[in-house]
Amino acid sequence: MPKYIMWGSYCEDVLEKRVPHRQAHLDGLAQQKASGVLVTIGPTKDITQVFAIYDAPDEETVRQLVENDPYWQHSIWTEYSIKEWIQAI
Repeated sequence: MPKYIMWGSYCEDVLEKRVPHRQAHLDGLAQQKASGVLVTIGPTKDITQVFAIYDAPDEETVRQLVENDPYWQHSIWTEYSIKEWIQAI
């Protein structure tokens, strides 16, 4: 199955603005991880960007996962891009 990377940006004041949506966000990620579609996800140390790796059948599946996430729906993530990734090692 193809792998995809996602890079996204966080809104200003992300630590405060994410609070009401954080548990739903984490619960959804846990479900994705348990199903095997999410390999890993996390913020950069400066909390300006997010990086994820997905093991999904196609890019549209990844877009749906991102756009159904509470962080996207509530503008905690402000933009994102997805690229198919070739894992060399």
